[in-house]
Amino acid sequence: MKPRNLAIDQSPKILMALGFVAIAFLGLPLLSLLGSVTWSDFPALLSTPKSLEAIRLSIVTSVSATLIAILLGVPLALILARSHMRGLSFVRVLVLIPLVLPPVVGGVALLMAFGRRGIIGSYLYDWFGVQLPFTTTGVVLAQTFVAMPFLIITVESALRSLSKDYERAASTLGASRMRIFIRIQLPLIAPALAAGALLTWARALGEFGATLTFAGNFPGVTQTLPLAVYSTLEIDREQAISLSVVMLLIAFAALFGMRDRFIKSGLT
Repeated sequence: MKPRNLAIDQSPKILMALGFVAIAFLGLPLLSLLGSVTWSDFPALLSTPKSLEAIRLSIVTSVSATLIAILLGVPLALILARSHMRGLSFVRVLVLIPLVLPPVVGGVALLMAFGRRGIIGSYLYDWFGVQLPFTTTGVVLAQTFVAMPFLIITVESALRSLSKDYERAASTLGASRMRIFIRIQLPLIAPALAAGALLTWARALGEFGATLTFAGNFPGVTQTLPLAVYSTLEIDREQAISLSVVMLLIAFAALFGMRDRFIKSGLT
Protein backbone atom coordinates (compact mmCIF):
# COMPACT_ATOMS: atom_id res chain seq x y z
CA MET A 1 0.00 0.00 0.00
CA LYS A 2 1.18 3.50 -0.80
CA PRO A 3 1.43 5.79 2.22
CA ARG A 4 -1.30 8.39 2.27
CA ASN A 5 -0.24 11.98 1.82
CA LEU A 6 -1.98 13.70 4.71
CA ALA A 7 -3.07 17.14 3.49
CA ILE A 8 -4.28 19.93 5.71
CA ASP A 9 -7.91 19.35 4.73
CA GLN A 10 -7.60 15.68 5.77
CA SER A 11 -6.72 16.57 9.36
CA PRO A 12 -9.17 15.50 12.08
CA LYS A 13 -12.15 17.84 12.14
CA ILE A 14 -11.81 18.56 15.86
CA LEU A 15 -8.22 19.73 15.33
CA MET A 16 -9.28 21.87 12.39
CA ALA A 17 -12.02 23.43 14.51
CA LEU A 18 -9.63 24.18 17.36
CA GLY A 19 -7.17 25.64 14.88
CA PHE A 20 -9.78 28.04 13.53
CA VAL A 21 -10.72 29.00 17.09
CA ALA A 22 -7.08 29.88 17.68
CA ILE A 23 -7.03 31.96 14.50
CA ALA A 24 -10.14 33.82 15.63
CA PHE A 25 -8.78 34.33 19.13
CA LEU A 26 -5.55 35.85 17.83
CA GLY A 27 -6.93 37.66 14.82
CA LEU A 28 -10.23 39.17 16.00
CA PRO A 29 -8.69 41.60 18.54
CA LEU A 30 -6.30 42.89 15.87
CA LEU A 31 -9.07 43.26 13.31
CA SER A 32 -11.23 44.93 15.94
CA LEU A 33 -8.46 47.44 16.57
CA LEU A 34 -8.26 48.24 12.88
CA GLY A 35 -12.04 48.54 12.72
CA SER A 36 -12.12 50.99 15.62
CA VAL A 37 -10.05 53.62 13.84
CA THR A 38 -11.72 56.70 12.45
CA TRP A 39 -9.63 56.66 9.28
CA SER A 40 -10.74 60.13 8.20
CA ASP A 41 -9.23 61.56 11.41
CA PHE A 42 -6.21 59.25 11.39
CA PRO A 43 -3.69 61.70 9.84
CA ALA A 44 -4.75 64.51 12.14
CA LEU A 45 -4.50 62.34 15.25
CA LEU A 46 -0.97 61.26 14.33
CA SER A 47 0.18 64.80 13.55
CA THR A 48 -0.38 66.19 17.03
CA PRO A 49 2.80 67.33 18.82
CA LYS A 50 2.48 64.57 21.42
CA SER A 51 2.11 61.85 18.79
CA LEU A 52 4.93 63.15 16.62
CA GLU A 53 7.27 63.43 19.60
CA ALA A 54 6.46 59.88 20.72
CA ILE A 55 7.00 58.53 17.20
CA ARG A 56 10.29 60.41 16.83
CA LEU A 57 11.58 59.24 20.20
CA SER A 58 10.54 55.65 19.51
CA ILE A 59 12.37 55.58 16.19
CA VAL A 60 15.54 57.13 17.61
CA THR A 61 15.71 54.89 20.68
CA SER A 62 14.72 51.64 18.94
CA VAL A 63 17.25 52.15 16.15
CA SER A 64 19.93 52.97 18.75
CA ALA A 65 19.02 49.85 20.73
CA THR A 66 19.21 47.72 17.57
CA LEU A 67 22.67 49.07 16.69
CA ILE A 68 23.91 48.33 20.21
CA ALA A 69 22.38 44.85 20.02
CA ILE A 70 24.23 44.19 16.76
CA LEU A 71 27.51 45.54 18.12
CA LEU A 72 27.36 43.41 21.28
CA GLY A 73 25.09 40.56 20.25
CA VAL A 74 26.92 39.32 17.15
CA PRO A 75 30.22 38.68 19.03
CA LEU A 76 28.29 36.94 21.80
CA ALA A 77 26.43 34.79 19.26
CA LEU A 78 29.79 33.85 17.73
CA ILE A 79 31.09 32.81 21.15
CA LEU A 80 27.99 30.71 21.84
CA ALA A 81 28.15 29.04 18.41
CA ARG A 82 31.89 28.43 18.04
CA SER A 83 33.57 28.56 21.42
CA HIS A 84 34.21 25.51 23.61
CA MET A 85 34.61 27.39 26.87
CA ARG A 86 33.07 26.01 30.02
CA GLY A 87 29.88 27.55 31.29
CA LEU A 88 28.39 28.40 27.88
CA SER A 89 25.16 26.63 28.78
CA PHE A 90 24.78 28.96 31.75
CA VAL A 91 25.58 31.96 29.54
CA ARG A 92 22.95 30.89 27.01
CA VAL A 93 20.32 30.61 29.75
CA LEU A 94 21.36 34.04 31.03
CA VAL A 95 20.93 35.47 27.53
CA LEU A 96 17.48 33.93 27.12
CA ILE A 97 16.09 35.05 30.48
CA PRO A 98 14.93 38.49 29.22
CA LEU A 99 12.73 36.68 26.69
CA VAL A 100 10.61 35.13 29.45
CA LEU A 101 11.17 37.62 32.27
CA PRO A 102 8.26 39.99 32.95
CA PRO A 103 9.39 43.32 31.48
CA VAL A 104 8.66 45.21 34.69
CA VAL A 105 11.01 42.83 36.53
CA GLY A 106 13.62 43.59 33.89
CA GLY A 107 13.15 47.26 34.68
CA VAL A 108 13.68 46.62 38.38
CA ALA A 109 16.82 44.62 37.57
CA LEU A 110 18.13 47.52 35.48
CA LEU A 111 17.49 49.87 38.39
CA MET A 112 19.47 47.60 40.71
CA ALA A 113 22.37 47.63 38.26
CA PHE A 114 22.32 51.11 36.73
CA GLY A 115 20.25 53.18 39.15
CA ARG A 116 21.84 55.91 41.26
CA ARG A 117 22.23 53.34 44.04
CA GLY A 118 22.88 50.42 41.72
CA ILE A 119 25.97 48.27 41.52
CA ILE A 120 27.29 50.16 38.49
CA GLY A 121 25.06 53.21 38.47
CA SER A 122 26.28 54.44 41.84
CA TYR A 123 29.84 54.71 40.54
CA LEU A 124 28.69 56.35 37.31
CA TYR A 125 26.83 58.98 39.31
CA ASP A 126 29.45 59.55 42.03
CA TRP A 127 32.48 59.61 39.74
CA PHE A 128 31.09 61.12 36.52
CA GLY A 129 27.73 62.60 37.48
CA VAL A 130 26.01 60.31 34.96
CA GLN A 131 22.44 59.29 35.73
CA LEU A 132 20.88 56.67 33.46
CA PRO A 133 17.37 56.11 34.89
CA PHE A 134 14.60 58.45 33.70
CA THR A 135 16.61 59.61 30.70
CA THR A 136 16.48 58.90 26.99
CA THR A 137 19.63 56.81 27.41
CA GLY A 138 17.73 54.79 29.97
CA VAL A 139 15.08 54.06 27.35
CA VAL A 140 17.75 52.74 24.99
CA LEU A 141 19.20 50.52 27.73
CA ALA A 142 15.78 49.09 28.59
CA GLN A 143 15.00 48.39 24.94
CA THR A 144 18.39 46.78 24.36
CA PHE A 145 18.01 44.57 27.44
CA VAL A 146 14.72 43.05 26.31
CA ALA A 147 15.40 42.97 22.55
CA MET A 148 19.02 41.85 22.15
CA PRO A 149 18.30 38.16 22.93
CA PHE A 150 16.25 37.94 19.71
CA LEU A 151 19.28 38.94 17.67
CA ILE A 152 21.63 36.64 19.56
CA ILE A 153 19.59 33.47 19.16
CA THR A 154 18.90 34.22 15.48
CA VAL A 155 22.56 34.82 14.64
CA GLU A 156 23.76 31.91 16.77
CA SER A 157 21.39 29.55 14.98
CA ALA A 158 22.67 30.78 11.60
CA LEU A 159 26.30 30.34 12.66
CA ARG A 160 25.66 26.81 13.89
CA SER A 161 24.11 25.88 10.55
CA LEU A 162 27.19 26.99 8.59
CA SER A 163 29.56 24.38 7.24
CA LYS A 164 33.01 24.67 8.78
CA ASP A 165 34.75 23.55 5.59
CA TYR A 166 35.23 27.12 4.33
CA GLU A 167 36.60 28.21 7.70
CA ARG A 168 39.06 25.31 7.81
CA ALA A 169 40.22 26.03 4.24
CA ALA A 170 40.73 29.72 5.02
CA SER A 171 42.55 28.85 8.23
CA THR A 172 44.98 26.54 6.42
CA LEU A 173 45.72 29.41 4.04
CA GLY A 174 46.74 31.57 6.98
CA ALA A 175 43.62 33.71 7.41
CA SER A 176 43.14 35.11 10.91
CA ARG A 177 39.97 34.47 12.89
CA MET A 178 38.84 38.07 12.38
CA ARG A 179 39.41 37.82 8.64
CA ILE A 180 37.49 34.53 8.51
CA PHE A 181 34.62 36.16 10.35
CA ILE A 182 34.52 39.27 8.14
CA ARG A 183 35.14 37.61 4.77
CA ILE A 184 33.38 34.25 5.21
CA GLN A 185 31.05 33.95 8.18
CA LEU A 186 29.50 37.43 8.11
CA PRO A 187 28.45 37.35 4.43
CA LEU A 188 26.95 33.88 4.86
CA ILE A 189 24.86 34.87 7.88
CA ALA A 190 23.88 38.28 6.47
CA PRO A 191 20.24 37.29 5.77
CA ALA A 192 19.83 35.88 9.29
CA LEU A 193 21.51 38.96 10.74
CA ALA A 194 19.10 41.19 8.84
CA ALA A 195 16.12 39.16 10.07
CA GLY A 196 17.40 39.23 13.64
CA ALA A 197 18.03 42.96 13.48
CA LEU A 198 14.53 43.58 12.14
CA LEU A 199 12.97 41.45 14.87
CA THR A 200 15.12 43.17 17.49
CA TRP A 201 14.06 46.59 16.23
CA ALA A 202 10.38 45.64 16.30
CA ARG A 203 10.70 44.31 19.85
CA ALA A 204 12.56 47.43 20.98
CA LEU A 205 9.92 49.64 19.40
CA GLY A 206 7.19 47.84 21.34
CA GLU A 207 8.97 47.72 24.70
CA PHE A 208 6.81 49.01 27.57
CA GLY A 209 7.30 47.53 31.03
CA ALA A 210 11.06 47.82 31.45
CA THR A 211 11.02 51.30 29.94
CA LEU A 212 8.28 52.50 32.28
CA THR A 213 10.02 51.09 35.35
CA PHE A 214 13.58 52.13 34.54
CA ALA A 215 13.13 55.29 32.46
CA GLY A 216 9.72 56.62 33.45
CA ASN A 217 7.08 58.22 31.26
CA PHE A 218 8.15 61.79 30.54
CA PRO A 219 6.89 63.36 27.28
CA GLY A 220 9.72 64.28 24.97
CA VAL A 221 12.30 62.45 27.08
CA THR A 222 11.21 58.88 27.74
CA GLN A 223 7.62 58.63 26.47
CA THR A 224 7.82 56.22 23.55
CA LEU A 225 4.86 55.04 21.48
CA PRO A 226 3.71 52.28 23.88
CA LEU A 227 3.88 54.68 26.81
CA ALA A 228 2.03 57.33 24.83
CA VAL A 229 -0.74 54.81 24.15
CA TYR A 230 -0.90 53.99 27.86
CA SER A 231 -1.03 57.66 28.88
CA THR A 232 -3.51 58.72 26.22
CA LEU A 233 -6.02 55.88 26.53
CA GLU A 234 -8.03 57.48 29.34
CA ILE A 235 -7.71 61.02 27.97
CA ASP A 236 -8.16 60.66 24.21
CA ARG A 237 -9.33 57.21 23.19
CA GLU A 238 -9.24 57.95 19.46
CA GLN A 239 -5.63 59.08 19.59
CA ALA A 240 -4.64 56.04 21.66
CA ILE A 241 -6.28 53.77 19.09
CA SER A 242 -4.50 55.55 16.24
CA LEU A 243 -1.12 55.17 17.91
CA SER A 244 -1.89 51.51 18.59
CA VAL A 245 -2.70 50.97 14.92
CA VAL A 246 0.65 52.53 13.97
CA MET A 247 2.43 49.97 16.14
CA LEU A 248 0.28 47.15 14.77
CA LEU A 249 1.09 48.11 11.18
CA ILE A 250 4.81 48.37 11.97
CA ALA A 251 4.79 44.95 13.64
CA PHE A 252 2.92 43.42 10.71
CA ALA A 253 5.33 44.96 8.21
CA ALA A 254 8.36 43.73 10.18
CA LEU A 255 7.08 40.15 10.46
CA PHE A 256 5.84 40.07 6.88
CA GLY A 257 9.15 41.38 5.64
CA MET A 258 11.12 38.53 7.18
CA ARG A 259 8.56 35.79 6.67
CA ASP A 260 10.67 33.85 4.16
CA ARG A 261 13.90 34.01 6.15
CA PHE A 262 12.77 33.75 9.75
CA ILE A 263 9.24 32.41 10.12
CA LYS A 264 9.18 29.80 7.37
CA SER A 265 12.69 28.61 8.16
CA GLY A 266 11.53 27.78 11.65
CA LEU A 267 8.79 25.59 10.27
CA THR A 268 10.86 23.57 7.82
